[in-house]
Amino acid sequence: EYVIAFGVVLIVMGVAFWLVRLAIACWRWLALRVDGKAWAGVAALGAGGFYMLLTGSEVPMQRSFASAALVTLALLAGRQAISLRSLALAAAAVMAIAPAQLLGPSFQMSFAAVLALISGWEALKGPMARLRGEGQWWRRALVAAAALIGTSVLAGLATAPFGLAHFGRLQWYGVAANAVAVPLTSVLVMPAGMLAAALMPLGLEGPALALMGWGCEAVLAVAREVASWPGAATGARPIPAWGLLIFGAGMLWLCLWRAHWRWLGLPAMLLGLMSPALHRPPDLFVSGDARLIGFAADGALWLQRQSGASNLTRESWLRSHGFAEARPLPAQGEAAAGAIRCGPAACTLRAVPDGPEALLLRGTPSPEACGRAAVIVAAEPVRGRCSASMVVDRFAVWRNGPHAIWLGPDGAVVVSDRAWRGARPWVPPVPMPRAREELPPAPVE
Repeated sequence: EYVIAFGVVLIVMGVAFWLVRLAIACWRWLALRVDGKAWAGVAALGAGGFYMLLTGSEVPMQRSFASAALVTLALLAGRQAISLRSLALAAAAVMAIAPAQLLGPSFQMSFAAVLALISGWEALKGPMARLRGEGQWWRRALVAAAALIGTSVLAGLATAPFGLAHFGRLQWYGVAANAVAVPLTSVLVMPAGMLAAALMPLGLEGPALALMGWGCEAVLAVAREVASWPGAATGARPIPAWGLLIFGAGMLWLCLWRAHWRWLGLPAMLLGLMSPALHRPPDLFVSGDARLIGFAADGALWLQRQSGASNLTRESWLRSHGFAEARPLPAQGEAAAGAIRCGPAACTLRAVPDGPEALLLRGTPSPEACGRAAVIVAAEPVRGRCSASMVVDRFAVWRNGPHAIWLGPDGAVVVSDRAWRGARPWVPPVPMPRAREELPPAPVE
């Protein structure tokens, strides 16, 4: 998202810079008295700011304009426009204004992509210069094609682990899509949009908007075609937080150093990519309203779903295991093979052979079943129907939020959202029943 927004802003500001400088150069009297480059830079900054306001000033667009403005100011000051220092300044500015963005996918993917592009092209300047040779037309075309493919490959490889960590999906054909969509956007969509904006005061924007619409339809057609290819987006177990931290540290070590020891970052990156194999997601989930209960077993996610259950929660559970779809738990009274056994009043869930059992209540179970279960799970309040050491029911999630349960050989581990977040000022207190809140204070003797 950030890379696309940054590219669009650069196109808008670049076209404005080129047009203003060309106009000044064509007016001899003005060209001899003013600095055309400085005035063109000011016009580019104005065009970029206007475009940011025109698009609603969304967060990716704000960061894109800030980065593009930094590039423009560097050009006007005679300094290197795109460098790791400018990227570090942009990252520091974003973290100073909105520190919470550091944990979001937009921040991580955008800066990872730009870091990889800057470092990659610094390393490839020599090979690209040799490829250009004497500057023949076919060599220039070859350099342009290599630059387009290389940009897509570098950005795709840098952002794939972060996308996998946050979304649990891998996009395999991004290079093919960008090879067509990016030139269409640069050559057709954005110039037509800028022309339409310039013609709007005269009421002549119709043909330019029609041309822009054709370009947008072509980009969407490319996206639909690539998305229809076999295996275009595959699910995989996401990288855990600690694995993403190790990968990010290795990537920074590889990209920021220039000496030969920079390659020591590769083992850390590989360890981060292998971290899903070392991380075990929860076996049993209970949503914050207990309307959705999920159990991972036999290579699938089994769900008990009530009316009004959150589809977003369901999708996040699927991503946490790398599953593509979910299956409904057997209905009341039905039996199931493998790790799930359902009876008239409850389902017995077992994650590992001969391991502890979780009991999913649907009625009043037998005392024997309650005695064997390590944890009791229910969408409704248990209210004494089953005595066990741990109970996760409607009241438990009301007090402490969603729950995650691991069923291992040594027993059940239950972690609530409140326990995971800890006792911090921004964590709401435990809610109290309304009747208890309305009781008058006890008299003081």
